[in-house]
Amino acid sequence: IATTVIFSRNVGNMFQHLKGFRDFYPEDCAVRNRLFFIMWQCARSFNFTEYDAPILEPLELFTKKSGEEIANQLFNFEDRGGRSVALRPEVTPSLIRMVGAKIHSLPKPIQWYSIGECFRYERPQKGRLRSFYQFNADILGEESPNADAEVIALGIHILQSLRLGPEDFHVRLSDRQLWTLFLKSQGIAESDLEDALKCIDQSEKKGTDALQESLSQLPSVQSKQIPLGKLLMNIGEFKALSTTNAISKFFDRQPFDRSEDRCVLQQRLASMEQLLFRLQTMGYGDYITLDLSIVRGLAYYTGFVFEFFEREGRMRALAGGGRYDDLATKLGCSKTNIPAVGLAMGDVTLRQLLEDKGKLSDAQAYIYPWRADIALLFDSPKAKAWALEDATQLRQKGYVVTYNLSEKQMPITKQLEQIKAQNTAHYIGIYGENPDQVEIYDVDNNTRCSIPREKFRNIDFHSSSQDPLAPFRLPKTIESIQDDSLALP
Repeated sequence: IATTVIFSRNVGNMFQHLKGFRDFYPEDCAVRNRLFFIMWQCARSFNFTEYDAPILEPLELFTKKSGEEIANQLFNFEDRGGRSVALRPEVTPSLIRMVGAKIHSLPKPIQWYSIGECFRYERPQKGRLRSFYQFNADILGEESPNADAEVIALGIHILQSLRLGPEDFHVRLSDRQLWTLFLKSQGIAESDLEDALKCIDQSEKKGTDALQESLSQLPSVQSKQIPLGKLLMNIGEFKALSTTNAISKFFDRQPFDRSEDRCVLQQRLASMEQLLFRLQTMGYGDYITLDLSIVRGLAYYTGFVFEFFEREGRMRALAGGGRYDDLATKLGCSKTNIPAVGLAMGDVTLRQLLEDKGKLSDAQAYIYPWRADIALLFDSPKAKAWALEDATQLRQKGYVVTYNLSEKQMPITKQLEQIKAQNTAHYIGIYGENPDQVEIYDVDNNTRCSIPREKFRNIDFHSSSQDPLAPFRLPKTIESIQDDSLALP
C-alpha cells in the first residue's frame, strides 16, 4: 500500500505537514492498512479485480467531467512541458479513460476496484481533508439494476466487516431520472434541468430560502412564470415520498407534456422495485431507505444514486455513488455510451465513525504493535554468524525475523528484557556456544525447548492446527530455568 504523500512547510525551526494533510505514524498506518485489507478482502469476495491509475492527470480530464469551476477545488499547475495537470480529486475519470482505451478487448462486465490517495484543494473541516484515501468499485458494461445492487451490497458488506450494523448506518437511495421527470412535470425546461438539480442538491445545506432564490434565476421559471411557492411545495412533497407506490400515485397527479415521459416513469419504477427486491433478497433490506432528497449534484449521474450515512445523521456521507452511463462519451473516451455504476468510500469519515463507535481498537490490536515471528539473540561473533545464516533461511520461508543491529555486544539477559517489555516477538531463539543447537522460547505460552538448528529452520511456526514446538518441549517453564544466562527476566 502506497505511503501517504506529505507536503511540508517551515514553521520556525520545525517542519510540519500542510493543513489538511496527515502524517501516518505506525499505529495510524496499522488502522489504515487494516481498513484497506478489509476493503480488499470484500472486493475480492464480490469478484472485483484491482486496478490503479496515476495520481497526476491532465486537468481537462476533470474539467470536462465536472465543469471549469472544479479547477478552483484542485491542486493544479502547469508542468515544465506547458501542460495543465492536476492531482486527482477522484479516480472515476481515470477509470473511464483506461476502459475507453481497451473497451473492445475487455471482457464484460468489467468489475474493477481501487484504493488510492486523492486530493482536493478545499477548506479542511471535520470529515473532509485535502488529502484522503478512497475505495472505488465500479461495474461497467452492465445496464441492469443488478449491477447497481452489486456495488451497493459491496459497500454494505465492507461496513459489516468493520462490525457496523443497520443500527449504525443506512443507505439512502434515490433516482436522478425520477427527479428529471418530476422537474419536467413542473414546467422546468430541458436546458435548465442540470442547474435545477444542483440547486435542489445544495438546498440540503443552504436551506429553503437559498433554494427559492436560485430556482427563481432559472430561465424557464422566469419565462413560464412558474409559481415558486407551488414549485417549492411540490419539491418538498416529492422529497418526502418513501415507497414506489407513493411515487406512482404522486405522478398520477402531475401533468406530462409527452406520453413518452410516462412510459419512462413506469420503466424507472419497475427498475427501482427490481433493485430494492434484489437487495432485500441478498439480506440487505434493513440497510436501505428510499430517500428522494438524495440528488447528488454532479451532472454526470444518469440513474440511481445513493449515499451511505450513519444513522444519527451527525456526519458527512460515509460513501456515495450512482450510475453514469454517458460519462465515457462525455469525456470523449468512447463513441458510444458505456453502462456504468460505481461506489466511492473515503477513509476520513469512515475512520471517524469507527472511533465514535469504539471499533478502532480491533484494527490496532490486529496489526499494531508489530510482532516478529522470531527474535534471534546472540552475544558473540560466532553466534551472530549462525543466527544471521538462519535468519536468511527463515525469511525465505516467509517468517518475520528480528535481531539486535547494534555492534555493541549486549548481554542475552538485556536483550530478553527488551523483548519482554516491548512484546516484539512470538518466539525467541538464543544462540550459545553450540553451533548445532538453538534454545527456543515460546513467549506466548511461557515455555522453552532446545532444538537442532537444522530442524529449527524447518519448523512451521505459523501452524494453527498444532503446537509447532511440541516435539521438542522440556517440562519447564521459563520462570523455572535456573541458568541465569538464559532465563527470561
